[in-house]
Amino acid sequence: MKDHEIIGLYWERKENAISATAEKYGKYCYSISYNILHNNEDAEECVNDTYLRAWKSMPPQRPKLLSAYLGKITRNLSLNRFKHYTAKKRGHGQAQLVLSELEDCIPTKTSLEQIVEEKILVSSINHFLYALPEQKRNIFICRYWYLFSIRDIAEKYKMSENKITTLLFRMRKKLKLHLEKEGISL
Repeated sequence: MKDHEIIGLYWERKENAISATAEKYGKYCYSISYNILHNNEDAEECVNDTYLRAWKSMPPQRPKLLSAYLGKITRNLSLNRFKHYTAKKRGHGQAQLVLSELEDCIPTKTSLEQIVEEKILVSSINHFLYALPEQKRNIFICRYWYLFSIRDIAEKYKMSENKITTLLFRMRKKLKLHLEKEGISL
């Protein structure tokens, strides 16, 4: 089933919208959640919560790219669950490690002014990413958006873990320089 057809089912309030979503995007959403939480039950629950959020948000939302829309919902739900677990000192997964890797090149939101400038930051990061060769861009996104482990990325791209680690380190350095040139304070 095509995305616009699935979205149409949500707008018509047809219950089979959820089963169509699960069939087409269930594994995708699960992989996002599992990479953050590393727990099957929690990942499955976040995916189910994703379907509920999609049901509640369409209408009025009509996403242009259903996969990205569902991925963002899943990622946010999973990160919220991760924060809940780490607050109780029970969490594990890639999120803490990934965020610590990026802390030197991405400014933290400490003031209202920085929050307002978030769109400028996002635009600058997007320009940086689109200037990278496709494979490097995909590796960066796998690590810092989907929170894949270094091992999983190495297997996916048939490279050594050391090569992936080195590539990511160099890309973070380049990102930091790019952001500094753009006048974004770190």
